[in-house]
Amino acid sequence: MTLKILSYTNSSITFLLLLCTIVLAQAQKGKQNFNVLADSIIKVNHKSYSALEYAIYKNKYDTTKMRTLLQKSIAANYTEGEVFANIVLGNQYRNKSLFEKAQKTLEQAYKTSKENNLVKYEIVSLNMLGVVARRQDKIRPALDYHQDALALAESQPKKTKSLQKSIAVSHNSMGNIYLSIRQYDYALNEFKKSLALEIAADNELGLAINYHNIGAVYEAHDKLDDALESYFKSLEYNENIDSDIGRIICKNSIGGVYVKQNKPEAALEIIEPTIALAEEKGDKFYIASAYITLGWAQSQLGKNKLSKANLEKGLAVAEDYNLISSVASANKQLSKLNEKLGYSSLALKQYQTAVSLEQSIINKENAQYVNSVRFEYETEKKNNQIKFLAKQNELANLKLDKNRKTAFTTIVALFFLVAVLFFFNRHKRLKNEKKILTLEQDMLRSQMNPHFIFNSLNSIKLYIINNEKENAVYYLNKFSKLIRKILIASTEKEISLAEELETMDLYMNIENIRFSNQIKYSHSVDKDINIESIKVPSLVLQPFLENALWHGLSSKKEDKIMTIHVSKKTSEFVTISITDNGIGRKAAAKIKEKKLLKRKSVGIGLTKQRLEYFYKNYTNSYKLYIEDLYKDNTPTGTKVTIEVPVKEIHGLKTA
Repeated sequence: MTLKILSYTNSSITFLLLLCTIVLAQAQKGKQNFNVLADSIIKVNHKSYSALEYAIYKNKYDTTKMRTLLQKSIAANYTEGEVFANIVLGNQYRNKSLFEKAQKTLEQAYKTSKENNLVKYEIVSLNMLGVVARRQDKIRPALDYHQDALALAESQPKKTKSLQKSIAVSHNSMGNIYLSIRQYDYALNEFKKSLALEIAADNELGLAINYHNIGAVYEAHDKLDDALESYFKSLEYNENIDSDIGRIICKNSIGGVYVKQNKPEAALEIIEPTIALAEEKGDKFYIASAYITLGWAQSQLGKNKLSKANLEKGLAVAEDYNLISSVASANKQLSKLNEKLGYSSLALKQYQTAVSLEQSIINKENAQYVNSVRFEYETEKKNNQIKFLAKQNELANLKLDKNRKTAFTTIVALFFLVAVLFFFNRHKRLKNEKKILTLEQDMLRSQMNPHFIFNSLNSIKLYIINNEKENAVYYLNKFSKLIRKILIASTEKEISLAEELETMDLYMNIENIRFSNQIKYSHSVDKDINIESIKVPSLVLQPFLENALWHGLSSKKEDKIMTIHVSKKTSEFVTISITDNGIGRKAAAKIKEKKLLKRKSVGIGLTKQRLEYFYKNYTNSYKLYIEDLYKDNTPTGTKVTIEVPVKEIHGLKTA
């Protein structure tokens, strides 16, 4: 019997030695194969990041191979390979929550790329540094990194596919920053910008990431069905690209929504298999998150012992790797569990810890910093646009002067009459352009009326004084959006009717504060009209709304109504009707005559001139009607009708 056991043991040892020999041989062969691949990459001397990424393929997930590429690149003085290897290694360290190591490696990549003027690598390094900071809930440095990456990418004259990808990453990452400090509207806006770029590039990884993040915004707004739809769409893309990390992220989020929908069984069914996959990948951020969600679901099912064990396991991982948001989440769920079990003092302590950590992320200073950076970026971008336009205008003027002198010299010598006609036409065209520019500037000054801005801010200030915080924030957001739209519109000759209506909604929202929200305002569009494709001069409807407000509705005591309706009675025109139930033009004129300080209105006159110039190249001109409304010979308001042509001279329909 002893001989048999010894024989069996010797056989097992022999088998294990043989297996180890095979594994080592395969590893050695794999290393030799990669050495050959690395040497060929260095020899080819790939310059672009995307070309290197394609050449490396899945080897980038092997840190040993990437260190080999790094060493060989340094030895061969192949800077692109050196920076690329450091970026990939930094990302792998980040995914294992080795944040200090990831930071150091990516900083080296950034330093080398900057010193060697490798702009595209510099942009990628900045974005990846931002992700490392964001994983640790370091809001300010994360935003700085992504903002710098975005500014650098947008400053490049040629937007290559790799640059567009980096811009998409910056927008997505800034969206996550806004999400973490609960500025959900800004977050959604950034995610949509990123999504549009990823759709254009047909990048399934980018689509997966953005759809998941949009789902997170819906979840934050408690729109759980919409959140699930986005999460499942993201999961589908992750399945297409066979991304295990993507599966972990999506399934954990789906499980969390199921728990919120009181479907803990469904949550467990999708989360439990995810735990093993997360452990296999070694990404501590998602391991902690998965255990916390699992414990949350088990708590709902009354599996208190299991719930506590998994929540504490998630908390331990989060604390070990300084994952602040996960530490807060684990403490919050443990607090609920201990409260249920009767451990009130412990529950209170854990709840206070969770709240304190959450506040450290979304504190006022962080929010103010994020807002100030966003404002500075938008201002700088606007200033750069103005400088660029001024430079272009200067070059155009220089070119125009040169052409004028050449034309004058040649034409006067040969065809005096033609020269006279030429300069007459040119003078007329320049005069028209100057007139249009003057009208646009006058219109902008009208929209940015200091009285309107002062009164609007005064109204918001009253909400603050009266401690109506929600109203103050709500109207301040509306006011900032309106000002931004007015500034953007000032740079554009035309916008879609959809954008115009949206801007008017904001304008009325702000003006309505001054009327104690007594005005019932709405707009409607007939179903068969595509208002996205109808082009109008920017801010063309505002003067009519302003007239209706201050001459028609301001003197009426109650039941104040204003509507905008868009219809299409013929194939040639789209009709925009602005109707109010004010006191009528005659009564308004009498009131105006009695006022000592008469309000001078130039908006309508400017608008007529702008409409005339805007539709100059259309088959039909615009039509404007102002109608007094009566019922039983009693004034019941005013109706302004603008008929907008939809067909240009060359025959291209805009609606």
